[in-house]
Amino acid sequence: MDAITVIERCRQEEISLGELALRLEGEQNGASPDEVLDRVEQMLVVMERAAHEALAKPVRSVSGLTGGDAYRYDQYRKEGRSILGEAASMAMAFALSSSETNAAMGRIVACPTAGSCGILPAALFSMAHTHTFSRRQLQDAFLAAGVVGMIIDEHASLAGAQGGCQAECGSAAAMAAAAVVQLMGGSPAQCFHAGAIAIKNMLGLVCDPVAGLVEIPCIKRNAGGVLQALGAADLALSGVESYIPFDDTVEAMNRVGNAMPAALRETALGGLATTASGKEMRERIYGA
Repeated sequence: MDAITVIERCRQEEISLGELALRLEGEQNGASPDEVLDRVEQMLVVMERAAHEALAKPVRSVSGLTGGDAYRYDQYRKEGRSILGEAASMAMAFALSSSETNAAMGRIVACPTAGSCGILPAALFSMAHTHTFSRRQLQDAFLAAGVVGMIIDEHASLAGAQGGCQAECGSAAAMAAAAVVQLMGGSPAQCFHAGAIAIKNMLGLVCDPVAGLVEIPCIKRNAGGVLQALGAADLALSGVESYIPFDDTVEAMNRVGNAMPAALRETALGGLATTASGKEMRERIYGA
């Protein structure tokens, strides 16, 4: 399946990307619409809790390297000091919270991975707080994101170990961008333009976890990723199109990922992980 085929089917059947996802689940897995929506709602509940958990009180990661930034940023935001608008600043807070919850061994939804778990929920729930959407609309947006992720997984990769962080946070940003476009009433074509723009802006992003842990720089990359998603969605909704189609963008992401040296694909043997400070943090944890 590719974006061209998906867009054409949506056009022929006069349905949204989220509605198509619902039909595909029935066709491929035999699930009824109610069963699919029940499962989606279960995941949304977990995502929403994770997006708020580290805002209510500071949480620390198991390693002790990270934590407290989501709470710190949210307090700053609530004081009216953020230079960002309400939706963007709230999205950053939610992304940090979800990622810190993950690092603290809390319950999250991998969307598409644990390392990128903050981007989609941050986009969805920041929009829910700044606009009026029904729960069903949020469910449809989640499903639309799933179609985008499915196509990326089929034609490239969602794993940092295979494609670098462009495959994790980049894919999550594309999924989130499409979800926001769906929420705002955009067309399936606009969903994919948003996804393509998000991927292009994160193309080549390496995966270089300090001490091999999904903390540094992963947590803050989630905060940056959701801003990329919101920006890409806004561009697509305004009528801006990606000159490089979504399918070509994914193909390029796959080639870039394959060209990356192993040191930049989640091995912690390059990038930030091998800076002097990165090595010091590793030694602090492992003693070597």
